[in-house]
Amino acid sequence: MTDIVFGTDGWRGKVAETYTFANVRRCAQGFAEYLRDTFKPAELARGVVIGHDKRFSGREFALAAAEVITGNGIPVHFCQGPTPTPAISFQVVHLGALGAINITASHNPPADNGFKVRDPQGGAIDPDGLKRIESFIPSSVSGVRRIPAVQAEAVDLLRFFDAKPAYLARIRELVDVEPIKDAGLTVVYDAMWGNGAGWFDELLAGGKTRIVPIHAGTNPDFPEMQRPEPIRPNVDVCLATVAEVGADVGIINDGDADRIGLADENGQFIDQLRAYGLMALYLITVRGDHRPIVKALSTTGMLEILGKKYDVDVHEVGVGFKYVAPKMLETGAMIGGEESGGYAFGSHLPERDGILAAMYVLDFMVQTGKKPSELVEMLFEEVGNRFFYSRVDTQFPPEKRPQAKARLDDVRPESVAGLKIVGFNGMDGYKFYLEDGGFLLIRFSGTEPIIRVYTETTRQDLVPALLDGGLEIAGLKD
Repeated sequence: MTDIVFGTDGWRGKVAETYTFANVRRCAQGFAEYLRDTFKPAELARGVVIGHDKRFSGREFALAAAEVITGNGIPVHFCQGPTPTPAISFQVVHLGALGAINITASHNPPADNGFKVRDPQGGAIDPDGLKRIESFIPSSVSGVRRIPAVQAEAVDLLRFFDAKPAYLARIRELVDVEPIKDAGLTVVYDAMWGNGAGWFDELLAGGKTRIVPIHAGTNPDFPEMQRPEPIRPNVDVCLATVAEVGADVGIINDGDADRIGLADENGQFIDQLRAYGLMALYLITVRGDHRPIVKALSTTGMLEILGKKYDVDVHEVGVGFKYVAPKMLETGAMIGGEESGGYAFGSHLPERDGILAAMYVLDFMVQTGKKPSELVEMLFEEVGNRFFYSRVDTQFPPEKRPQAKARLDDVRPESVAGLKIVGFNGMDGYKFYLEDGGFLLIRFSGTEPIIRVYTETTRQDLVPALLDGGLEIAGLKD
């Protein structure tokens, strides 16, 4: 049987290769054993929320997991229909459940699917908890306990419900949607063939603001994009549509709607580091929130500048919400986020929410009367410089990782692309701080056989050279 290892956000694999019904059931058994080991017997009655996205056989994989959880005597609240990850996480808290299983591969390529787990706060389980779940996963399906779904439903262990009404009501509590509905905006909304389709539109229905939906159906091949990840080139159709219809903004959610991408009114992409800066600036200046900020080390240094200017503590952690979410809970943070375009809000949940993030962007526009490009310029004025970001991903077989890691452990360059290196962080990968306030980061993906090189700098002309320098440091380029 496949050895199952949880990465930065659960376990993922290729459908029909490693991602099989047998392995999903093994994962579910490991989670059930973890719950039994963590909670008192009487607490198990609180149950587990299970949901899925629009990928191939998502509902069937989710039901397979539900049969195992109920087979272990733990009730399951099963979301009817494809459900955004943030809505699943919200329902954990709303229903008082012990946690959640989410069958989704988020932004991964079409052939993949995944198995995410969440804690009682609706957030990612910390690294120690994930290791414990792994330790409980049986070596074969002979160690799995399950009962048929119809039988579980008959004895009230499997309960189907609609997750949408309570979640949308919560978003309306967090954001005054009426001014946004009345603003007369034209918003291109790209669901990337994912779970946000219909949910976002419903929030803003009935007013002067017009939603132009694209990629709103179901197609697990994800045409017109390489994968449902809200970065270029996957968002290029949305960017073109914004320009074509003369929209005020483009909103892009990834496949499970926990991440966001943005297009300005000119159809230009607002990268996810600038987007994080905008989210923080909105919360500080519009909402008056001065609680801490939690950031993965792969995201923008503009947050530290904003933190110093507005007396807000900034905490840097490893990549992945298994690090971000616990730190948010520990510090009472107002926001936590990472380079992938995922942002969580302390007033809501320690979990990324691409739909709430989109509503905050629209509220920022309405409250300030500024277009997206003007908000970006305002951010640059606040931090005293213009920042430029890019990333390159390179396929990298796992068996070569030890050799590459040994090389990276030893190398400590004094400069890259002519910029002096003024600091180093080995917390999660190899991060070199640059003299201009930017950084170069090299790290292995926790969910895919990829090595990533990231950079942020005030020198736009040096972005390609910095990425090349990172590849050279990693031994991937001569």
